[in-house]
Amino acid sequence: MQQKAHRAHIERLLAFSQQPGEAHGVIERSWRRCLDDYGRDPSRPTPAYIVEAQRLREHKDQIEDFLSVARTGMEQLYKRVSGLDYVLLLTDAYGVTVDFIGNDNLDRELKRSGLYLGADWSESRAGTCAVGACIVEQAPVTCHQTDHFDACHITLTCNSAPLFDPTGNFLGVLDVSALTAPAPREGQHLALQMTAMYAQKIEDANFLRYFRDQWILRLGSTWSLVDVDSEIMVAFDADGVIRGINSGGRRKLRLESDPHADVRGHLLTEVFRENMSELWRIARAGTSSERTAVRMFDHGLYYATGIPPRGAPGKPSTPSATASQPALPSPEASAALEALGADDPQMQRLILQAKRLANKPLNILVQGETGTGKEVLAKALHTASERRSKAFVAVNCAAIPESLIESELFGYTPGTFTGARSKGMRGLIAQSDGGTLFLDEIGDMPLHLQSRLLRVLSEREVMPLGSEKPIPVDLRVIAASHRDLRQLIAEQRFREDLYYRLCGATLHLPTLRERRDKDYLIARIVEEEARQLDMHAELAPAALAVLRGYPWQGNVRQLRNVLRFALAMSDDGLIDIDALPPEILESVTDSAADVVSATADAAPDSERETLLAALRRNKWRITQVAHELGIARATVYRQMERFGIVAPNQQ
Repeated sequence: MQQKAHRAHIERLLAFSQQPGEAHGVIERSWRRCLDDYGRDPSRPTPAYIVEAQRLREHKDQIEDFLSVARTGMEQLYKRVSGLDYVLLLTDAYGVTVDFIGNDNLDRELKRSGLYLGADWSESRAGTCAVGACIVEQAPVTCHQTDHFDACHITLTCNSAPLFDPTGNFLGVLDVSALTAPAPREGQHLALQMTAMYAQKIEDANFLRYFRDQWILRLGSTWSLVDVDSEIMVAFDADGVIRGINSGGRRKLRLESDPHADVRGHLLTEVFRENMSELWRIARAGTSSERTAVRMFDHGLYYATGIPPRGAPGKPSTPSATASQPALPSPEASAALEALGADDPQMQRLILQAKRLANKPLNILVQGETGTGKEVLAKALHTASERRSKAFVAVNCAAIPESLIESELFGYTPGTFTGARSKGMRGLIAQSDGGTLFLDEIGDMPLHLQSRLLRVLSEREVMPLGSEKPIPVDLRVIAASHRDLRQLIAEQRFREDLYYRLCGATLHLPTLRERRDKDYLIARIVEEEARQLDMHAELAPAALAVLRGYPWQGNVRQLRNVLRFALAMSDDGLIDIDALPPEILESVTDSAADVVSATADAAPDSERETLLAALRRNKWRITQVAHELGIARATVYRQMERFGIVAPNQQ
């Protein structure tokens, strides 16, 4: 009987493989991926695959903090479905089962079927299944019996729902499955709804744990259920800046086109029609019997209660006069941040965010292309903060050899290893105590050191190599990377739990080619570099036109290098076109050349007339003209060429 069912299923899939056209529905799309993307042969069934113990430990370590929260929700769900012989699986984002609850009496059969700890239910490994399809679709999925691609699984019925982390990134899957189930498929509707409901409960419990140090608003459309069934949860800081929104909130609000986008950084007043004072009154009222109705832009009316941060003082009867106002650094302290940009909207938003974050007890992740100025931003944040009297310690994780980075970061005691200093060494983490530790290119940190750094951030103490006694540290970390850390997590090259520890807030630096304040940046860098050379510098309009039009793949770092070269080539401080590096001039397109020409033609008449008058007074003697005007002879010749002035004896 079983062989006959397998044969019929295989024939059905082989017939499907010959059908042209686009696949419709979750199951058919998955079948098509199995055939076209993974090259799976339906006539060769493959038994369930259980990963080895070491690999399972690695998968569990990646979401260690989440597991205890999820386990509590799974145990509650299992009480409700165990009588129907269901089994619960929790997988990570790769489809590997990292937790499982089932009937011990069926242990052997469950393991053989893959409903077991360590089973890999990714589509590439198991074919069409509820977990694999859920990972791709990131939506609840039922895969009932012959919906499965592999004939080995056609007796199973499975229901899966996606799990997202507190910042909206895909985290894993909650699955409710059974070895056998009566047809029809529609009978699984209730099981799917239960799975999705408990997935949301687990997510929300993880959200509350993750943002326990922030203020949280809980919102629901039903007055009596707000505290137990919050449709929307919003975490925010003392400045009213949103730090996180749960999955339900992201689906409702859609602050951006992607409902799972990172919406942190928006102000509460961008979401709610109420002013900050009213929102603070609601938040500070806590979970009392009062339920206040709040209005959300384009999203209707909700009832709200608040949850204070862990360790927050008792609730005052009225909102604090200062709590509703942004706690910004003083103008003097903010000067370094203000200098980062001028009239560019992206930079102005970033500067405002940086001011709000400067004195917050949050680790910060800075993202941006190479050369955009991530370390400059980190230094400015340190200078603007109350930590500025302590050390700013910068570490380039990509530049230190892997064999040395552990001792450099954590330090070591005397005699720890051959070649060590006789008195030991205080590590860079300890050196940053009370100040700021800047970890540049954090994505290049070796995995085993990521684990040690995670422990430092969690315990706020560092253990030098060779020591048995940890050293407490008052640590604030600013990490930076030009790489996509989420992609590195997917490739198992970066710890997901460390990512969450580092990105208490994320600042995105725009590329130079996107910025509208290039003139400001060019002028500021010319001034800074000229000051280093103890000289006065000036940029000719034609040279500025070239610099404006250049694509700047190396961003601000490349711009600074170009201007250093140009200053070195200009003996009198005037940076004209001929002082620019050849690779910059070679990139000038025809349209850019027109701009340069137009710029030269549009030079101020007064400047041209001043030079022409000096030439006539001095009977076209260039040395005397240069002396009178206080500039170099080469500059006189360049300006004559720039303004189209030709000596009478050369006409």
